[in-house]
Amino acid sequence: MKAIIYRDNGGPEVLQLVDRELPPPGPGEVRVRVAVSGVNPTDWKGRSGAGHPKQFPEVTPHHDGAGTIDAVGAGIDPGRVGQRVWLLMAAAGRPTGTAAEFTVVPAEQAVPLPDEAGFDVGAALGVPALTAHRALTVAEDGPRRLRPGALDGKVVLAAGGAGAVGHAVIQLARWAGATVISTVSGPDKARLATAAGAHHVINYREGDPAAAIRELAPDGVDIVAEVALGANLALDLAVLRTRGTISTYAHDGGRPVELDVLQNMVLNTRFQFLVLYTAGQDVLAAAAEDVAAAVRDGALPVGPEHGLPLVRFPLDRTSDAHRAVESGAVGKVLVDIPS
Repeated sequence: MKAIIYRDNGGPEVLQLVDRELPPPGPGEVRVRVAVSGVNPTDWKGRSGAGHPKQFPEVTPHHDGAGTIDAVGAGIDPGRVGQRVWLLMAAAGRPTGTAAEFTVVPAEQAVPLPDEAGFDVGAALGVPALTAHRALTVAEDGPRRLRPGALDGKVVLAAGGAGAVGHAVIQLARWAGATVISTVSGPDKARLATAAGAHHVINYREGDPAAAIRELAPDGVDIVAEVALGANLALDLAVLRTRGTISTYAHDGGRPVELDVLQNMVLNTRFQFLVLYTAGQDVLAAAAEDVAAAVRDGALPVGPEHGLPLVRFPLDRTSDAHRAVESGAVGKVLVDIPS
């Protein structure tokens, strides 16, 4: 089979297209013929060595993808062969992710994909959708699971609603019944956040965004899903309700965070920092179940008409796909795997 690998941390140029033997699934595992691989910031950061060092002599990157199960290991129902699936955390603690014609994962990390959902949808789930789920289920008085009605009466602020996680936050929060406000940096991204389903979109670079959000949510925002805490903290605290939650899943821009302790004491602010690697298997399993339910309901579509443009590359240009994500490409970067 064809696979992308790297042996040393570094820039996109360390990625190589190679031939490898077809991997057999072990006990409790399935092998998936990958159709589309999804690229996330964590993938290029892992490749570069930023944040976490390489664990294996050779690594095939990418956590997310979608395809068809073509073989199962011992203990797995043979009836799963031929099942369309989306993959989650494929390269977490393993050397073989989805940037290959075939990959092997624990069976529970290959989630059935409904026939009406394309492989592009499946490859765009994984990290963004699970992160969004986590961000929406950590509030003190909020739900731990998502379903229609779970966030009824809640106001969610999706910072950076044109990004992949922000897009998933909007879609999942809307599916669960929340009123969704999104902040964006300009009109093009406003159109994407609106297409994703945000009820209200605020350009944070114009006027008084805090006043605009407070006009929409006089009692304050219940949950902020935050992509750039240092840059946005003052705005978040200006619109957060008492006992509200700021869920931080990224630190775009790297601006230092300074806390006014008394202000946060008075607000009873809850800060939840999150990353999927250490969230725990029970959390990931619950999130995967809820995301799968949202997919079955048609709540997580992708494409420009749904607020998430798709930027595509063939497998032999995976290095260019990494460059696109690293340079902040708007939308979801996908790698098409040849059949």
